[in-house]
Amino acid sequence: MTERAQTGPGRRTLLGAAVLGTTALGVSGTANAAGRGAPDARSGGHGSYRDLPVPTVIGHRGASGYRPEHTLGSYQLALDMGAHIVEQDLVPTKDGHLVCRHENDITGTTDVADHPEFASRKATKQVDGVSLTGWFTEDFTLAELKTLRAKERIPGNRQENTVYDGRWEIPTFEEVLRWADKEGRRRGRTVWLYAETKHPSYFRGLGLGLEEPLAKLLRRYGRHRAGSALILQSFEPSSMQRLSKLVATPRVVLLSGPKERPWDFVQAGDPRTVADLVKPDGLKWIASFAQGIGPTLDLVIPRDGAGRLTTPTALVADAHARGLVLHPYTLRNENTFLPADFRRGTDPNAYGDVFGALRVYFEAGIDGIFSDNPDTALLAAADFAQD
Repeated sequence: MTERAQTGPGRRTLLGAAVLGTTALGVSGTANAAGRGAPDARSGGHGSYRDLPVPTVIGHRGASGYRPEHTLGSYQLALDMGAHIVEQDLVPTKDGHLVCRHENDITGTTDVADHPEFASRKATKQVDGVSLTGWFTEDFTLAELKTLRAKERIPGNRQENTVYDGRWEIPTFEEVLRWADKEGRRRGRTVWLYAETKHPSYFRGLGLGLEEPLAKLLRRYGRHRAGSALILQSFEPSSMQRLSKLVATPRVVLLSGPKERPWDFVQAGDPRTVADLVKPDGLKWIASFAQGIGPTLDLVIPRDGAGRLTTPTALVADAHARGLVLHPYTLRNENTFLPADFRRGTDPNAYGDVFGALRVYFEAGIDGIFSDNPDTALLAAADFAQD
Protein backbone atom coordinates (compact mmCIF):
# COMPACT_ATOMS: atom_id res chain seq x y z
CA MET A 1 0.00 0.00 0.00
CA THR A 2 1.33 3.42 -0.88
CA GLU A 3 1.72 6.20 1.64
CA ARG A 4 -1.13 8.04 -0.03
CA ALA A 5 -3.50 5.14 0.50
CA GLN A 6 -2.51 4.97 4.17
CA THR A 7 -3.04 8.65 4.92
CA GLY A 8 -6.19 9.56 3.00
CA PRO A 9 -9.37 8.21 1.44
CA GLY A 10 -8.90 5.30 -0.92
CA ARG A 11 -8.68 5.66 -4.68
CA ARG A 12 -12.19 4.37 -5.25
CA THR A 13 -13.67 6.65 -2.60
CA LEU A 14 -11.97 9.69 -4.06
CA LEU A 15 -13.00 8.90 -7.59
CA GLY A 16 -16.54 8.11 -6.53
CA ALA A 17 -16.73 11.55 -4.99
CA ALA A 18 -15.47 13.13 -8.19
CA VAL A 19 -17.98 11.35 -10.39
CA LEU A 20 -21.00 11.10 -8.11
CA GLY A 21 -20.61 14.28 -6.08
CA THR A 22 -19.28 15.14 -2.65
CA THR A 23 -21.92 13.08 -0.87
CA ALA A 24 -19.90 10.01 -1.83
CA LEU A 25 -17.45 11.08 0.87
CA GLY A 26 -20.18 11.92 3.34
CA VAL A 27 -19.23 15.61 3.43
CA SER A 28 -21.15 18.77 2.77
CA GLY A 29 -21.42 20.51 -0.57
CA THR A 30 -18.77 22.99 0.51
CA ALA A 31 -16.04 20.40 0.11
CA ASN A 32 -14.44 19.68 -3.22
CA ALA A 33 -14.31 16.41 -5.13
CA ALA A 34 -11.20 15.19 -3.34
CA GLY A 35 -12.77 15.52 0.09
CA ARG A 36 -10.84 18.57 1.26
CA GLY A 37 -12.34 21.59 2.94
CA ALA A 38 -13.77 24.26 0.68
CA PRO A 39 -10.93 25.96 -1.23
CA ASP A 40 -10.54 29.65 -1.76
CA ALA A 41 -12.13 29.93 -5.19
CA ARG A 42 -10.88 33.50 -5.54
CA SER A 43 -7.28 32.47 -6.09
CA GLY A 44 -5.06 29.43 -6.40
CA GLY A 45 -6.82 27.63 -3.59
CA HIS A 46 -5.18 25.37 -1.07
CA GLY A 47 -4.67 21.67 -0.58
CA SER A 48 -2.34 19.29 -2.36
CA TYR A 49 -1.95 17.65 -5.74
CA ARG A 50 -1.95 14.42 -3.75
CA ASP A 51 -5.56 15.07 -2.77
CA LEU A 52 -6.73 15.00 -6.38
CA PRO A 53 -8.94 12.08 -7.42
CA VAL A 54 -7.00 9.05 -8.63
CA PRO A 55 -6.87 8.39 -11.52
CA THR A 56 -6.70 12.11 -12.20
CA VAL A 57 -8.15 13.08 -15.58
CA ILE A 58 -6.25 15.94 -17.21
CA GLY A 59 -7.90 17.73 -20.11
CA HIS A 60 -5.09 17.66 -22.68
CA ARG A 61 -4.93 21.15 -24.19
CA GLY A 62 -8.49 21.41 -22.92
CA ALA A 63 -11.00 19.10 -24.56
CA SER A 64 -9.00 19.00 -27.78
CA GLY A 65 -10.87 15.98 -29.07
CA TYR A 66 -13.89 18.24 -29.54
CA ARG A 67 -12.62 21.81 -29.93
CA PRO A 68 -9.51 23.43 -31.43
CA GLU A 69 -6.78 23.02 -28.82
CA HIS A 70 -5.63 25.74 -26.44
CA THR A 71 -8.67 27.94 -26.84
CA LEU A 72 -10.97 29.17 -24.11
CA GLY A 73 -13.65 27.09 -25.79
CA SER A 74 -11.55 23.95 -25.39
CA TYR A 75 -10.67 24.76 -21.79
CA GLN A 76 -14.28 25.55 -20.90
CA LEU A 77 -15.55 22.31 -22.38
CA ALA A 78 -12.95 20.27 -20.51
CA LEU A 79 -14.00 21.91 -17.26
CA ASP A 80 -17.70 21.48 -18.01
CA MET A 81 -17.09 17.79 -18.75
CA GLY A 82 -15.57 17.39 -15.32
CA ALA A 83 -11.84 17.22 -16.03
CA HIS A 84 -9.93 17.40 -12.77
CA ILE A 85 -7.22 19.58 -14.34
CA VAL A 86 -7.06 21.61 -17.55
CA GLU A 87 -3.71 21.87 -19.37
CA GLN A 88 -1.99 24.86 -21.00
CA ASP A 89 1.24 24.95 -23.05
CA LEU A 90 3.10 28.25 -22.82
CA VAL A 91 5.19 30.10 -25.41
CA PRO A 92 6.19 33.79 -25.51
CA THR A 93 5.36 36.66 -27.81
CA LYS A 94 7.93 39.12 -29.12
CA ASP A 95 7.02 41.52 -26.34
CA GLY A 96 7.29 38.91 -23.60
CA HIS A 97 3.69 37.84 -22.98
CA LEU A 98 2.97 34.15 -22.34
CA VAL A 99 0.35 32.73 -24.68
CA CYS A 100 -1.23 29.30 -24.88
CA ARG A 101 -0.08 27.32 -27.91
CA HIS A 102 1.24 23.78 -28.14
CA GLU A 103 4.14 25.09 -30.23
CA ASN A 104 5.60 28.47 -31.08
CA ASP A 105 5.05 27.46 -34.73
CA ILE A 106 1.46 28.62 -35.22
CA THR A 107 1.18 27.69 -38.90
CA GLY A 108 -1.15 24.77 -38.30
CA THR A 109 -3.13 26.09 -35.35
CA THR A 110 -4.10 29.59 -36.53
CA ASP A 111 -5.21 31.38 -39.69
CA VAL A 112 -1.92 33.29 -39.90
CA ALA A 113 -1.32 32.08 -43.48
CA ASP A 114 -4.50 33.91 -44.51
CA HIS A 115 -3.15 37.26 -43.30
CA PRO A 116 -1.23 38.95 -46.13
CA GLU A 117 0.09 41.57 -43.73
CA PHE A 118 2.12 38.82 -42.04
CA ALA A 119 3.38 37.06 -45.17
CA SER A 120 6.88 38.43 -44.64
CA ARG A 121 7.04 36.91 -41.14
CA LYS A 122 7.26 33.38 -42.54
CA ALA A 123 10.65 31.97 -41.61
CA THR A 124 12.74 28.82 -41.26
CA LYS A 125 14.14 28.20 -37.81
CA GLN A 126 15.97 25.55 -35.82
CA VAL A 127 13.92 24.75 -32.73
CA ASP A 128 15.54 22.19 -30.46
CA GLY A 129 17.56 20.89 -33.39
CA VAL A 130 14.58 20.55 -35.73
CA SER A 131 14.21 22.71 -38.85
CA LEU A 132 10.75 24.28 -39.09
CA THR A 133 9.27 26.64 -41.66
CA GLY A 134 6.27 28.73 -40.75
CA TRP A 135 5.17 31.55 -38.48
CA PHE A 136 6.37 31.76 -34.88
CA THR A 137 4.93 33.47 -31.82
CA GLU A 138 8.25 35.10 -30.92
CA ASP A 139 8.04 37.17 -34.12
CA PHE A 140 4.67 38.72 -33.19
CA THR A 141 3.59 41.17 -30.54
CA LEU A 142 0.61 40.18 -28.46
CA ALA A 143 -1.53 42.78 -30.24
CA GLU A 144 -0.63 41.21 -33.58
CA LEU A 145 -1.36 37.67 -32.36
CA LYS A 146 -4.75 38.82 -31.15
CA THR A 147 -5.74 39.56 -34.75
CA LEU A 148 -5.42 35.83 -35.54
CA ARG A 149 -7.95 33.09 -34.90
CA ALA A 150 -7.38 29.50 -33.83
CA LYS A 151 -8.19 26.48 -35.96
CA GLU A 152 -8.12 22.69 -35.67
CA ARG A 153 -4.56 21.33 -35.73
CA ILE A 154 -5.37 17.88 -37.18
CA PRO A 155 -8.42 18.38 -39.42
CA GLY A 156 -7.77 15.10 -41.21
CA ASN A 157 -8.45 13.24 -37.99
CA ARG A 158 -11.01 15.61 -36.52
CA GLN A 159 -12.96 17.10 -39.37
CA GLU A 160 -15.91 17.88 -37.12
CA ASN A 161 -13.74 20.23 -35.07
CA THR A 162 -13.18 22.46 -38.07
CA VAL A 163 -16.68 23.89 -37.64
CA TYR A 164 -15.13 25.91 -34.80
CA ASP A 165 -12.25 27.28 -36.88
CA GLY A 166 -12.05 31.03 -36.43
CA ARG A 167 -14.28 31.15 -33.37
CA TRP A 168 -11.63 31.81 -30.72
CA GLU A 169 -8.47 33.87 -30.49
CA ILE A 170 -5.17 32.87 -28.91
CA PRO A 171 -5.50 33.24 -25.13
CA THR A 172 -2.78 34.59 -22.90
CA PHE A 173 -1.94 32.61 -19.79
CA GLU A 174 -3.04 35.57 -17.71
CA GLU A 175 -6.45 35.41 -19.38
CA VAL A 176 -6.61 31.72 -18.48
CA LEU A 177 -5.73 32.47 -14.88
CA ARG A 178 -8.53 35.05 -14.78
CA TRP A 179 -10.90 32.58 -16.40
CA ALA A 180 -9.98 29.91 -13.83
CA ASP A 181 -10.57 32.32 -10.95
CA LYS A 182 -13.92 33.37 -12.39
CA GLU A 183 -15.00 29.76 -12.89
CA GLY A 184 -13.79 28.92 -9.41
CA ARG A 185 -15.98 31.63 -7.89
CA ARG A 186 -18.94 30.53 -9.99
CA ARG A 187 -18.55 26.86 -9.08
CA GLY A 188 -17.50 27.36 -5.48
CA ARG A 189 -14.33 25.32 -5.93
CA THR A 190 -10.85 25.84 -7.22
CA VAL A 191 -10.10 25.17 -10.88
CA TRP A 192 -6.85 23.23 -11.31
CA LEU A 193 -4.44 24.09 -14.12
CA TYR A 194 -1.42 22.26 -15.57
CA ALA A 195 1.07 24.60 -17.28
CA GLU A 196 3.98 23.51 -19.48
CA THR A 197 7.02 25.57 -20.41
CA LYS A 198 7.71 24.85 -24.08
CA HIS A 199 11.26 24.92 -25.47
CA PRO A 200 12.57 26.91 -22.49
CA SER A 201 16.26 26.75 -23.48
CA TYR A 202 15.46 27.90 -27.02
CA PHE A 203 13.50 30.89 -25.76
CA ARG A 204 16.07 31.79 -23.11
CA GLY A 205 18.60 31.95 -25.92
CA LEU A 206 16.38 34.56 -27.58
CA GLY A 207 16.18 36.63 -24.42
CA LEU A 208 12.62 35.44 -23.80
CA GLY A 209 13.05 33.24 -20.73
CA LEU A 210 9.77 31.64 -19.70
CA GLU A 211 10.30 30.93 -16.04
CA GLU A 212 10.56 34.46 -14.64
CA PRO A 213 7.39 35.88 -16.26
CA LEU A 214 5.57 32.66 -15.41
CA ALA A 215 6.59 32.87 -11.76
CA LYS A 216 5.49 36.51 -11.69
CA LEU A 217 2.03 35.55 -12.94
CA LEU A 218 1.78 32.68 -10.48
CA ARG A 219 2.55 35.02 -7.59
CA ARG A 220 0.09 37.62 -8.89
CA TYR A 221 -2.73 35.08 -9.00
CA GLY A 222 -1.86 33.22 -5.82
CA ARG A 223 -0.68 30.02 -7.49
CA HIS A 224 2.93 30.12 -6.32
CA ARG A 225 2.59 28.00 -3.18
CA ALA A 226 3.11 24.28 -2.60
CA GLY A 227 -0.62 23.91 -2.06
CA SER A 228 -1.66 25.91 -5.12
CA ALA A 229 -4.11 24.39 -7.57
CA LEU A 230 -1.60 24.30 -10.40
CA ILE A 231 1.10 21.90 -11.58
CA LEU A 232 4.09 22.99 -13.64
CA GLN A 233 5.67 20.72 -16.25
CA SER A 234 8.45 20.67 -18.83
CA PHE A 235 10.43 18.29 -21.00
CA GLU A 236 13.54 20.16 -19.83
CA PRO A 237 14.43 19.30 -16.22
CA SER A 238 16.44 22.52 -15.85
CA SER A 239 13.26 24.53 -16.37
CA MET A 240 11.68 22.81 -13.37
CA GLN A 241 14.88 23.34 -11.38
CA ARG A 242 14.81 27.03 -12.24
CA LEU A 243 11.15 27.35 -11.29
CA SER A 244 11.76 25.49 -8.02
CA LYS A 245 13.89 28.47 -6.96
CA LEU A 246 11.19 30.97 -7.90
CA VAL A 247 7.95 29.39 -6.67
CA ALA A 248 6.84 26.42 -4.57
CA THR A 249 4.19 25.30 -7.07
CA PRO A 250 4.35 21.50 -7.68
CA ARG A 251 6.51 20.41 -10.62
CA VAL A 252 6.55 17.50 -13.05
CA VAL A 253 9.28 16.41 -15.48
CA LEU A 254 7.94 15.20 -18.83
CA LEU A 255 9.64 12.18 -20.42
CA SER A 256 9.53 11.24 -24.10
CA GLY A 257 10.98 8.20 -25.88
CA PRO A 258 13.72 6.23 -24.09
CA LYS A 259 16.40 7.12 -26.65
CA GLU A 260 15.64 10.85 -26.52
CA ARG A 261 17.68 13.42 -24.62
CA PRO A 262 16.10 16.54 -23.14
CA TRP A 263 17.22 19.53 -25.17
CA ASP A 264 18.80 21.20 -22.16
CA PHE A 265 20.88 18.04 -21.73
CA VAL A 266 21.98 18.29 -25.36
CA GLN A 267 23.03 21.90 -24.89
CA ALA A 268 24.82 21.18 -21.61
CA GLY A 269 26.59 18.09 -22.92
CA ASP A 270 24.78 15.83 -20.45
CA PRO A 271 24.87 12.33 -22.01
CA ARG A 272 21.86 10.98 -20.14
CA THR A 273 18.81 9.86 -22.08
CA VAL A 274 15.22 9.34 -20.98
CA ALA A 275 16.13 5.67 -20.49
CA ASP A 276 18.59 6.83 -17.83
CA LEU A 277 16.07 9.11 -16.17
CA VAL A 278 13.49 6.35 -15.71
CA LYS A 279 15.99 4.18 -13.84
CA PRO A 280 15.95 4.35 -10.03
CA ASP A 281 18.93 6.73 -9.87
CA GLY A 282 17.39 9.01 -12.49
CA LEU A 283 14.07 9.07 -10.66
CA LYS A 284 15.86 9.83 -7.39
CA TRP A 285 17.50 12.80 -9.09
CA ILE A 286 14.16 14.05 -10.44
CA ALA A 287 12.61 13.70 -6.99
CA SER A 288 15.21 16.13 -5.64
CA PHE A 289 13.45 19.05 -7.39
CA ALA A 290 10.10 17.74 -8.72
CA GLN A 291 7.05 15.97 -7.37
CA GLY A 292 6.14 13.85 -10.38
CA ILE A 293 6.85 12.64 -13.88
CA GLY A 294 4.80 12.80 -17.05
CA PRO A 295 6.02 9.85 -19.13
CA THR A 296 4.79 8.86 -22.54
CA LEU A 297 2.39 5.94 -22.17
CA ASP A 298 4.89 3.68 -23.92
CA LEU A 299 7.27 4.09 -20.98
CA VAL A 300 4.58 2.59 -18.76
CA ILE A 301 3.52 -0.20 -21.12
CA PRO A 302 5.69 -0.60 -24.25
CA ARG A 303 4.27 -1.64 -27.61
CA ASP A 304 5.66 -4.42 -29.78
CA GLY A 305 6.54 -4.13 -33.46
CA ALA A 306 2.89 -4.54 -34.40
CA GLY A 307 1.82 -1.73 -32.08
CA ARG A 308 0.24 -4.01 -29.47
CA LEU A 309 0.73 -3.52 -25.75
CA THR A 310 3.25 -5.75 -24.03
CA THR A 311 4.19 -6.12 -20.34
CA PRO A 312 4.22 -3.08 -18.03
CA THR A 313 7.63 -1.81 -17.01
CA ALA A 314 8.79 -1.18 -13.44
CA LEU A 315 8.38 2.59 -13.91
CA VAL A 316 5.22 2.98 -11.83
CA ALA A 317 6.61 1.10 -8.84
CA ASP A 318 10.02 2.74 -9.11
CA ALA A 319 8.54 6.25 -9.32
CA HIS A 320 6.15 5.65 -6.43
CA ALA A 321 9.04 4.31 -4.35
CA ARG A 322 10.63 7.74 -4.71
CA GLY A 323 7.46 9.63 -3.89
CA LEU A 324 6.74 10.70 -7.45
CA VAL A 325 3.28 10.78 -9.02
CA LEU A 326 2.84 9.61 -12.63
CA HIS A 327 0.65 11.47 -15.13
CA PRO A 328 1.34 9.80 -18.51
CA TYR A 329 0.33 11.24 -21.88
CA THR A 330 -1.73 11.07 -24.13
CA LEU A 331 -4.85 8.94 -24.54
CA ARG A 332 -7.01 9.78 -27.56
CA ASN A 333 -10.17 8.02 -28.72
CA GLU A 334 -9.35 7.57 -32.41
CA ASN A 335 -8.02 4.26 -33.72
CA THR A 336 -4.93 5.85 -35.20
CA PHE A 337 -3.72 6.92 -31.75
CA LEU A 338 -4.61 3.73 -29.83
CA PRO A 339 -2.51 0.60 -29.33
CA ALA A 340 -3.20 -1.85 -32.16
CA ASP A 341 -5.02 -4.31 -29.89
CA PHE A 342 -7.64 -1.68 -29.07
CA ARG A 343 -8.39 -0.46 -32.59
CA ARG A 344 -11.78 -1.34 -34.02
CA GLY A 345 -12.66 -1.45 -37.72
CA THR A 346 -10.61 -0.06 -40.57
CA ASP A 347 -11.30 3.67 -40.29
CA PRO A 348 -8.26 5.25 -38.58
CA ASN A 349 -10.35 8.20 -37.43
CA ALA A 350 -13.18 6.14 -35.93
CA TYR A 351 -13.21 5.55 -32.19
CA GLY A 352 -11.64 2.33 -30.96
CA ASP A 353 -11.94 0.45 -27.67
CA VAL A 354 -10.69 3.38 -25.65
CA PHE A 355 -12.34 2.08 -22.47
CA GLY A 356 -10.38 -1.13 -22.74
CA ALA A 357 -7.15 0.73 -23.27
CA LEU A 358 -7.76 3.06 -20.34
CA ARG A 359 -8.50 0.11 -18.06
CA VAL A 360 -5.15 -1.49 -18.89
CA TYR A 361 -3.29 1.75 -18.15
CA PHE A 362 -5.22 2.32 -14.91
CA GLU A 363 -4.47 -1.25 -13.83
CA ALA A 364 -0.77 -0.46 -14.26
CA GLY A 365 -1.11 1.89 -11.29
CA ILE A 366 -0.73 5.32 -12.88
CA ASP A 367 -1.97 8.30 -10.88
CA GLY A 368 -3.63 10.12 -13.77
CA ILE A 369 -3.71 10.53 -17.51
CA PHE A 370 -3.78 13.25 -20.12
CA SER A 371 -6.76 12.79 -22.42
CA ASP A 372 -8.08 14.69 -25.44
CA ASN A 373 -11.51 13.34 -24.47
CA PRO A 374 -12.00 14.05 -20.76
CA ASP A 375 -15.56 12.73 -20.69
CA THR A 376 -14.44 9.34 -21.95
CA ALA A 377 -11.54 9.17 -19.50
CA LEU A 378 -13.81 10.12 -16.60
CA LEU A 379 -16.26 7.34 -17.46
CA ALA A 380 -13.40 4.85 -17.70
CA ALA A 381 -12.08 6.04 -14.34
CA ALA A 382 -15.54 5.62 -12.81
CA ASP A 383 -15.75 2.07 -14.17
CA PHE A 384 -12.33 1.32 -12.75
CA ALA A 385 -13.29 2.72 -9.34
CA GLN A 386 -16.33 0.46 -9.13
CA ASP A 387 -14.41 -2.77 -9.66
